[in-house]
Amino acid sequence: MRKEFLPFARPAITDADIREVDAVLRSGWITTGPKVRELEAAFCRMTGASGAVAVSSATGGMHVTLKALNIAPGDEVITPSMTWVSTVNLIVLCGATPVFVDVDRDTLMTSAGLIAEKITSKTKAIIPVHYAGASLDLHPIRKLAAVWEIPLIEDAAHAAGTRYRETAIGNRGTAIFSFHPIKNMTTGEGGLVVSDNVSLLERIRRLKFHGLGVDAYDRTAQGRSPQAEVLEPGFKYNLPDMNAVLGLAQLDRLDSMNRKRSELVAHYHDRLAGVEEIIPAQSPDYPHTHAWHLFIVRIDTDKAGMDREIFMEELKRRNIGTGIHFRAVHLHKYYREVMGFSRGLLPDTEWNSDRILSLPLFPDMTEADVDDVVDAVKDVLVAKVGGRK
Repeated sequence: MRKEFLPFARPAITDADIREVDAVLRSGWITTGPKVRELEAAFCRMTGASGAVAVSSATGGMHVTLKALNIAPGDEVITPSMTWVSTVNLIVLCGATPVFVDVDRDTLMTSAGLIAEKITSKTKAIIPVHYAGASLDLHPIRKLAAVWEIPLIEDAAHAAGTRYRETAIGNRGTAIFSFHPIKNMTTGEGGLVVSDNVSLLERIRRLKFHGLGVDAYDRTAQGRSPQAEVLEPGFKYNLPDMNAVLGLAQLDRLDSMNRKRSELVAHYHDRLAGVEEIIPAQSPDYPHTHAWHLFIVRIDTDKAGMDREIFMEELKRRNIGTGIHFRAVHLHKYYREVMGFSRGLLPDTEWNSDRILSLPLFPDMTEADVDDVVDAVKDVLVAKVGGRK
């Protein structure tokens, strides 16, 4: 058994990253400033996006995007329940109704066919999720949204470095990325909205900083213009420079960090082959580049002779950390008891929600760490059901 605890995720911070942050801290300007603009421009170069707005979190980015689209009471927004709760919370906080769509049992992503079944005259936005680092099948989803003239917001929180066919996620349309510490690149906390809709992006930029007619940082004024006026009520979701500079340093290494993730996943697949109780999530069969944000497996509870919670606790006792990404949103207490959602609504989502867990995956891991995880998995299974060695 491992002597030291292995977390399921850990940010890859280098001495160079620390030096970059230190330089900003010593510069006298640590809030939103030139480094934020540099990060926005660099991310556009990486993805091919037309424009970008950095925000304090992907959640904040989703909030101002929904507000910029005028999502309001009486509206419906289609999104998977197999997602982090923030998206659904924000739909509700805008006064709109979340309409949950099921996912493919193996890839855990939704599709144009599943979304089409949920569209009504009240549908004002569609928010599908690029899951675990893989890409949605975007062509048919984009076509569906265009036919119905419904705004499409790609939840790209897991998709920094992901490509669909030959194109980077974020290259066109509107997408929201997360730079939380467990993501493929981090700003500590933060996110970024990209879009080729200029007017939408302008309103997002305004709403994320108090509704002022200028951004938090104006190059010509060497700071915020003292004549700035509120054009509409807004929020405070601006990203500081001390976060942005970390993101710039991380972005330079994103490809190499993602390659390391891919190598580790390949080793996982080799070592888990033949372990019938563990079912890795599948990659979609259309052309894409997987960023491997998460290594997702499902436990076959019948073959394992235990539920997911017991399995995770046994791994923890063996110094192996795990995560859950995600429990179905519609089965959370609020959405059951207040909004009336219940089990049986989304069969494949619910099947995964009961069995899913994330095994450790981050760039600073080694193949020996993967071996430790798989050995612990096998040891738990042997201890519980007298299975393989």
